Amino acid sequence: MSRVLSTQQAKDAINQVKAIITGGLQDEITKLDGQGKVLSDPNVWDGPLAIKFRGEVWPDTKTALDNVKTELDGLREQLDTIAQNIFTAGGAS
Repeated sequence: MSRVLSTQQAKDAINQVKAIITGGLQDEITKLDGQGKVLSDPNVWDGPLAIKFRGEVWPDTKTALDNVKTELDGLREQLDTIAQNIFTAGGAS
């Protein structure tokens, strides 16, 4: 049989990671996305560097941000499941 241990420190860490994901980090990613959209507008910024940003830099960055958001959502869901299972098995409240 494998060991099951659930400490208050583990519970606190899980809750902190979830808070970071659902609060500040997701908000900051959304803000970054918004500013990238602004900089991608040729009516706001144009020229050779702006064209490169719109055509090369921002699309790759946007894809990476979308992937991070998806991964963070998956991590949050896994933490919910892990926390429920560990704390039920370990008897922590």
